[in-house]
Amino acid sequence: MTTDGFTTCLWFDGQAEEAANFYVSLFKNSELGGTVRATEAGPGPAGSVVTVDFVANGQRFVGLNGGPEFKFNEAISFQIGCADQSEVDFYSKALTEDGGEQGPCGWVKDRFGVSWQVVPTRLIEMISAPDRERAGRATAAMLTMHKLDIAALEKAYAGE
Repeated sequence: MTTDGFTTCLWFDGQAEEAANFYVSLFKNSELGGTVRATEAGPGPAGSVVTVDFVANGQRFVGLNGGPEFKFNEAISFQIGCADQSEVDFYSKALTEDGGEQGPCGWVKDRFGVSWQVVPTRLIEMISAPDRERAGRATAAMLTMHKLDIAALEKAYAGE
């Protein structure tokens, strides 16, 4: 086994190349890699994309056009740690455009069905604080939100 980490394989139904291009355009430290195309022997029509390698935010992925048998669900998601509200707003908007959807507690599903958690790093600090009463107030506020609002979370944390 190589020692340079893991590569996450994402199973698409014909959208691997489109998804790879989208993710590479969205995240810094990203790039497209190689593309494997079907031959006359298959799988799929000759010349169609079978896999596309890409890096998104430094993480290696392979997009596989495996067909309609499997769908993404929330059991697997990617967490985006956001430094401030502008990052929360940016990723929430970008990932829900063109058919994505905002879910509860900062979760979003993009147009490909991939689930993301758009989470301010400050929220993690608040809900893991040693003062469990303050942490509880921040958690309770988060549970009422869809896109997370750092200012509202801070107010709840402070007991305001």
